[in-house]
Amino acid sequence: MTSYSRITGTGSYLPPRRVTNADLAAELATRGIETSDEWIVERTGIRARHFAAPGAKTSDLGVHAARRALESAGKQATQVDLIIVATTTPDMVFPSTAAIVQHKLGIAGCPVFDVQAVCSGFIYALTVADAMIRTGTARCALVIGAEIFSRILDFNDRTTCVLFGDGAGAVVLEASTAPGLLASDLHADGKYLDILCVPGHVAGGQVTGSPLVRMDGQAVFKLAVRVLGECAHAVLAKAGREGDDIDWLIPHQANIRIMESTARKLKLPPEKLVVTVHEHGNTSAASVPLAMDTAVRAGQVKRGDTVLLEGVGGGFTWGAVLLDF
Repeated sequence: MTSYSRITGTGSYLPPRRVTNADLAAELATRGIETSDEWIVERTGIRARHFAAPGAKTSDLGVHAARRALESAGKQATQVDLIIVATTTPDMVFPSTAAIVQHKLGIAGCPVFDVQAVCSGFIYALTVADAMIRTGTARCALVIGAEIFSRILDFNDRTTCVLFGDGAGAVVLEASTAPGLLASDLHADGKYLDILCVPGHVAGGQVTGSPLVRMDGQAVFKLAVRVLGECAHAVLAKAGREGDDIDWLIPHQANIRIMESTARKLKLPPEKLVVTVHEHGNTSAASVPLAMDTAVRAGQVKRGDTVLLEGVGGGFTWGAVLLDF
């Protein structure tokens, strides 16, 4: 019998420290940098974000989200036979954050690895997990997006440091006889690498280049609006569905204007758009699963709903997944 994959549980985690725009403005003022709640909200829709404590690790955030997803699915960690972590901010150069998560969950033996596609990472990871389940390589996967972006922000650059936050989201993806993930559409174009990047690396025990986020905001905005619209239509075509079939659009939570533009291109009413960017900021690879879990627990996304997930990030990478929840 043909095997499909289906999301059976969701979970998320936010570090306790909530940083409002006013908090951030006060902190930046000590550096001689001016910003305000009004300035940030008008350009991004962000009102607050969460920052991890100094000793916290990306794996810690991922484990919290994973445990909540397992509880939601009614599964034990010992039943997991695949772990994929999407992250741009791993605990260390190696081993993978997924290996560290596996150990912290108290399990061993199953394949684990990280996916690095920045803000599209969860979309990529979900697609890979789906393929592994369909081929019989796995039956119960933990797919996690986890980030501590606050550690790679330049707090002397108000155009980037106000955008990002820390957090994690996770789903349990299981083999199913009924279709869950209907189609995916992934893309990348490395010629845009300079418009959003952290151009540093470790060499000889020293950081070479800048270890902080650099972004050309206007170029990212323009490209994101175009490619998100294109991949949304592409994934619908692959699944043989129409825009009217979508119950919920859960896009990468980067900027409210980009999100609303994608909804308009799909002719979706605003009430079908899941929005968490105002409270979470841009949590990169954690953004989509964090928003999804928030919507599930709020009673918005329900079993049987058709959901479109989208991500776009540095690389430049982008993609979409259409699923029946």
